[in-house]
Amino acid sequence: MLELHIKGTAALTVTDEVTAATVGSGMLPVFATPSMIALIEKAAADSVASGLEPGMTTVGTKLDIAHTAATPVGMAVRAETELAEIDGRRLVFTVRAFDEVGEIGSGIHERFIVNAEKFLAKTNAKKG
Repeated sequence: MLELHIKGTAALTVTDEVTAATVGSGMLPVFATPSMIALIEKAAADSVASGLEPGMTTVGTKLDIAHTAATPVGMAVRAETELAEIDGRRLVFTVRAFDEVGEIGSGIHERFIVNAEKFLAKTNAKKG
């Protein structure tokens, strides 16, 4: 069962694979905004996974994130999330990201609880 204030965390060390230059979000060899967002989504999704009914999962639907500081290759980063609102199937998280020096981003992330099998069936039906 899901309850407010569930916390999540995810971490990684910045490598060339997660830089803006590699993922295509910029030209510099620094931690990419899309990579930070993926880390935030992982922390949020993992934090609530064990509280879901069998066959259910969450999908990210909305982000309002500021990436406020650059992080070089080789530095550790982590995302921290907290479940701030439960509105039926809609989950809203407050999120923050940090490197070894301090905060590098923050904002709000929204996810929806879905039935994994039905979601994939509807998605795959797009192929015709």
